[in-house]
Amino acid sequence: MTRRIPIAVALGSPLQLLLLGCSFALAGYAGVRLLAGDWLGVVLWFAGAALLHDLVLLPLYASADRAVVRGLAGTGRRERAMYVRVPAALSLLLLLVWFPLISGRMDSRYRLAAGLSTDGFLARWLLITAVLFGGSALLLVLRLSRATKDRSPEVH
Repeated sequence: MTRRIPIAVALGSPLQLLLLGCSFALAGYAGVRLLAGDWLGVVLWFAGAALLHDLVLLPLYASADRAVVRGLAGTGRRERAMYVRVPAALSLLLLLVWFPLISGRMDSRYRLAAGLSTDGFLARWLLITAVLFGGSALLLVLRLSRATKDRSPEVH
């Protein structure tokens, strides 16, 4: 016997429905504005980005993650992989979003639009990456020292 959920519970509160309707309206507006200029270029860009991600990037970062987990499996500490995964994912996300400016390929366009140079983007991205990995390492050290202090003397 299946249990039936009342329709009022399934739909949610009126506020949720209003917010959902507003988000659909905003997404529709953004889609119409985005496709108004060069709709074929936008569609090709989305298709290319999906193919690039699925056929190239996903196997690359899955292989890198497997290598990190295997490297830590020898130490018996597979749960420490998150201390590498999180800063690497955030750093790569920043690289993906800011790649045109980090690589310097959009220097003339950026200079015309913003009146600024792209000279510092690579150094800032490297600094942010170093801070992310350093913070992750510091958090790991703090958690390990706390775990060592919480152990009973017989375990040492």
